[in-house]
Amino acid sequence: MSGSYDATCTFCRVVTGELDAPIVYEDTDTIGFLDHRPVFKGHVLIVPRKHVVTLPDLPAERLAPYFAVVQHVARLLPDALGAQGTFVAENNVVSQSVPHLHFHVVPRTKGDGLRGFFWPRTKYAEGEADEFADRIRTALGARRPTI
Repeated sequence: MSGSYDATCTFCRVVTGELDAPIVYEDTDTIGFLDHRPVFKGHVLIVPRKHVVTLPDLPAERLAPYFAVVQHVARLLPDALGAQGTFVAENNVVSQSVPHLHFHVVPRTKGDGLRGFFWPRTKYAEGEADEFADRIRTALGARRPTI
């Protein structure tokens, strides 16, 4: 279920630049960008550059480097956005809106209204996504994830 690229995959098209998304992190194997329908503003999606559908499809040798990026974003996102913590989630097949492995790293603040697995969505105002992406890129650029 994995390969280099799937022309029908929205996230593969973001990886190649065919679709525009506010990129907040990139390395040779992984890319992070803002969700276009965020739970809360600053909601980041972390995806492998190579097309992989689910977590079980990710090759074992890619687990540590991939999760290092997820952990890195989860560690630095609160300070970048003035949040208190993060919510990290991933779906395999059921409720997986795009069939390309992706982890959600969502900024959280006590009393923000997120309850259980009901994910209300919001929208960015014109230019606002770029402002959030800049703040996150600045925070993530300061330190690289370690494995």
